Amino acid sequence: MTSKGKLTREVIIQTLIDALKPLDCIHAFWEGGAAAFDRVDDWSDIDLYLVVDDEKVNDTFLAVERALTSLSPLKQKQGVFEPSPGLFQAFYRLRDASEYLLIDIAVFKLSCPDKFLEPEIHGNPAFYFNKSNEIKPSPLKKKAFVEKLQKALVGLQGEFEMFHRCVQKEINRDNRLEAMDFYHMLLAWLVEVLRIRYGPLHYDFKMRYIHYELPSEIIGKLERLYFVRDKQDLQQKYNEIVRWFPKIVLEIEKKEIEGLIRMA
Repeated sequence: MTSKGKLTREVIIQTLIDALKPLDCIHAFWEGGAAAFDRVDDWSDIDLYLVVDDEKVNDTFLAVERALTSLSPLKQKQGVFEPSPGLFQAFYRLRDASEYLLIDIAVFKLSCPDKFLEPEIHGNPAFYFNKSNEIKPSPLKKKAFVEKLQKALVGLQGEFEMFHRCVQKEINRDNRLEAMDFYHMLLAWLVEVLRIRYGPLHYDFKMRYIHYELPSEIIGKLERLYFVRDKQDLQQKYNEIVRWFPKIVLEIEKKEIEGLIRMA
């Protein structure tokens, strides 16, 4: 506990280690997220990962919840859900911890091939235990990743060209809310191509880590585009995005994705 009586991340993590390490069905336990990039601050989540026997996912979450409630009643729980095959996730907030200290538990089945352990993408995992030492960071499969990026870029170009006029259509109708909705869709596509251009390893991370990974002048430009004053400002910023998006795509094509990954 802290002097203010709040549970600390260190106490929460150690309690989970003590509860989970003795269980034979759990093979490895580590922290990712901000800890993996050495960016932990007072507002950081606790991003925790477990590898367990395939049939023990539910039992693992029950053990996690027993450990957490031994410290504090749960204030909120979200999950368990399966964001990708073989990966199960739940989120917890404790009554007696900081309101910002979200506990993100991701449980991988042992058979799951992708355990988010490529350091180039997910940082350097902080292992709390690794019983057989078989769960370990693996290098990025660059050829497959380049192909994935190229496919994503083609899709983004097609979506932008197909739908960007929806903003202008709704401006013409004076449907400002609809125009803003489509405008934010364009911004999301713009962010993705900017991340391919300047930080391709996290191209699909949306806004996460963006302030650390894009040039400051690009961040400043994006901030200005995201805050719209009125209809006239929306028109001007929409026009700017329509000009900027293809320029970024052209830069990517000139530099080639393989080269961008080498630079990342």
